[in-house]
Formats: sequence, structure tokens, C-alpha cells
Amino acid sequence: MRSPAAAPRMTPAPGFRTVALIIASAMFMEQLDGTILATALPAMAESFEVSPLHMSVALTSYMLSLAVFIPASGAIADRYGSRNVFRTAIALFTLGSILCGISGNLTLLVLSRLLQGIGGAMMVPVGRLVLLRSVPKSELVSAMSWLLVPALIGPVVGPPLGGFIVTWASWRWIFYINVPIGIAGMWLATKYIPDVRLPDKVRFDRLGFVLSGVSLSCLVFGLEMVSHGVTSLYGSTGLILGGLLVGTVYVWHARRVEHPILDLSLMRFTTFRLSVVAGSLTRITAGSVPFLLPLMMQLGFGLSAAHSGVVTFVSALGAMLMKATAAPVLRMWGFRSTLVWNGVLSMACVALCAAFRPDWPLWTIYTVLLLSGFFQSLQFSAYNTVAYADVPSERFSSATSFYTTFQQLMLSLGICVASAALHASVAWHGREDAQLPDFSVAFLVVTFVSLVAAPVCALLPRNAGAEMSGHRAR
Repeated sequence: MRSPAAAPRMTPAPGFRTVALIIASAMFMEQLDGTILATALPAMAESFEVSPLHMSVALTSYMLSLAVFIPASGAIADRYGSRNVFRTAIALFTLGSILCGISGNLTLLVLSRLLQGIGGAMMVPVGRLVLLRSVPKSELVSAMSWLLVPALIGPVVGPPLGGFIVTWASWRWIFYINVPIGIAGMWLATKYIPDVRLPDKVRFDRLGFVLSGVSLSCLVFGLEMVSHGVTSLYGSTGLILGGLLVGTVYVWHARRVEHPILDLSLMRFTTFRLSVVAGSLTRITAGSVPFLLPLMMQLGFGLSAAHSGVVTFVSALGAMLMKATAAPVLRMWGFRSTLVWNGVLSMACVALCAAFRPDWPLWTIYTVLLLSGFFQSLQFSAYNTVAYADVPSERFSSATSFYTTFQQLMLSLGICVASAALHASVAWHGREDAQLPDFSVAFLVVTFVSLVAAPVCALLPRNAGAEMSGHRAR
């Protein structure tokens, strides 16, 4: 008698930590690439026999791709499936990294960076979309905490790692290190990432794609030019004003189509609107600190690039400590109280950076940076989660594209604000080079900008995101 056929084994669904870490690894690769490149620009300029100032186009070309393609990421994921798009994005980023590494001149490098940017534009919002659609709301706080930590570590690890690679190997290896991470990411995405897409395909907003791409690329490119000081003030201002003008035309267009590429109607949801506004203010500081702190350590303290990288790495340790803390903190205090008071604490730590002086004991600087990394990481975990508390699941793709677009724009604006404050202080005091008091002014300016976010967060309902946090207001 034949034994009955064995029932087919079902592959268990991956836990939210597995999905979050796969997505976070892709985000880490992208964030690491952006910050590690800045340290290698002088060596690359020497290799290409061009001025170091001309190398800034390698940074801005990548930002240009992000600005154009991030708004379209949600619509593309809905049409072709989130797993397919996420996997393709990693493949494009990896291929672009290989082409960057073998580039023999600046033109080829810029074209390769544009391809890299297309992949990077899809990885972050589509990865976040996968997490939103595959994780229950009750576990979303923990999932976002796991997702955020590698993304915060990348910008901190990048400068010292870039300095090590350029010093002991070739600058081309800053791109080649992405290859094994990308191959592993594609395999893991195929095995564990769920393929989520909307059953009904919507018409792609072609005109909105063009208008948003032109507007955002002008804004990002103009802000980048201001922050790096590689063009005249009139040229940068013209780009920014042009971006605002085209953006106004886009707003007019978006109100007249059913499915705009950037859906402004999402701002009707209170939690989403307040998270975008307050999060944008806070991200101005988040974008400025990785720019100001290494410069302050090298120009003000006289530390080497490697030593300053070790000092700034401490904030990444604080971000990692936050991972296990976000869920119980939000469960006890809720989103509103946490965002208000934790926001004040995180900005107080940034303000303390303005008081750093070479005669401070090193352990006190480490303590401030550790606490700053912890509080800022908790703040962004809360922002990134509560934004989707009231958004219907069928609009998650539009919400992630919208949110990520503003996130990228505000990080670029943060560098611009910090650079403007630094240069204004230098000019006001009649100096030729930035000194410690000038960095103090810049830190206080960006701190003041983000402190405005606290009263905005106070407008959240007491029970905002209660389903996610488990908090019940009395």
C-alpha cells in the first residue's frame, strides 16, 4: 500500500525584523555611498586631472536623479510590484557602482552616477512601502526602529571609511564595496521580500512627472550649489526661483488630475501633515550636523580626518541603542508627548555642540554625541511611523513618494542653511576662514530652526497613532 503523498512544505513568512533589515541594508549602502564619496573627491580629481571644484558635479548628478525619480517610485511599484522594483533598484545601483569604479574620466563618472541615482531613488521609498504593507500596524514602531538604524550609521561611518580606503587603496574601491552588498540584497529580496502591488492599475501622471522632476531638480541642484559654493549666488538663486515657479505650476496641475505623481491631498490627514511639516524642520538640523561636525573637528580642533571620523561615529552608537527603546517609550508616552519633549532634548544636545572646545574632556563630547544620536534616532522613528497612522493602505505608495521627496529636499536644505550661517558669521566678524565661534553660530541657527517643530508636534491629537504605539491617552 502506497503511503499518502507528503503535504508540500510551506515557506514561513519572514518576520518584520528580517524584512526591515533587508531594506535597511539597501538604505545603508545608499547612505554610505553618498558620504564616503565626499572624502574621495580630491583623489578622484587628481586621477581625472581636473579641479577638485569640478568634482562636485559627481555629487549633484546623483542628487538630480533622486529629485526626478523619487516622486515616481510609488506609482512604479504599484504597477510592477514592490519586490520587482526594489530588486531592480538594487541592481541599477550596483551596476552604477561598477561603472563608477571603472570610469576613466569625469563625464563617464557623471553618467554612471545618474544611473546610480535612479536606483537609489527607488530603493528608499519602495523599501519603506514594502514595510508598510507587510507589517501589522502594531509592530510598525519596532520595524521602523530596525529600519532607521543602518540608515543613520551610513553617514557617520562614511567619512572615516572613505579616508581609510583613499589612504590605503584606490578611490575606485569606494564603489566596488557596494557590489557584494548589492548582490546579497538582490538575493535576499527575491527570497524574503513580498511582492505587493495594487490590483487596479492607475494612469501614470506623465505631465506631473515632468513638472515635479524639473521643479525638484532645480531646487536640489540650486541648494547643492549654494552649500558647496561652486557657482555664483545669482546662478543658485535663479535655479531655486525657477524650481519654485515650476513647483507652483505643478500644484495647479495636481489639483486637476485624479492620480497626481505627488498627491497633495495627503496633507488633509492630520498626522501625515504634521509629520511632514515638523519632520521637515527637524531634518534641516539632521542634514546640517554631518556637514558641520567634521568641519568643526578638523578646522576648529585641528584633528585629522580619521580622528574626527572616530569622534563623530559615537552618535551612531546612540542611534543603535535607540532600537530597543522606541517601542516602550512610545507605548508609555504616545507619539505627541514623545515628539514634543524628545524633540526638545535632541535639539538641546545639538545646541551643546556649539559649546564644544578643544579643552573639553573627550568623554563629555562623546556623551553629548551619544545622547544626540539616541534622541534624534528616536525622533525620526516616531516621525516616520506616525505619518502613516491615518493614511489608508491603498494610498501608502503615494504617501511614501511624497514623504521621501520632502525628506530628501530638507536634508539638502539643512546643508545649505548650515553653510549660509557659517559664511555669514565669517563675513560678519571680518574673517577669511571659519573659526570655532563661527561653527557655534551655525549650530545655534540650525537648532533654532528645528525647535519650531515642537509646537507643531503639540498640535497632534492625544491618541495619534495609538494603534501603532499601543498608548492609550487618559
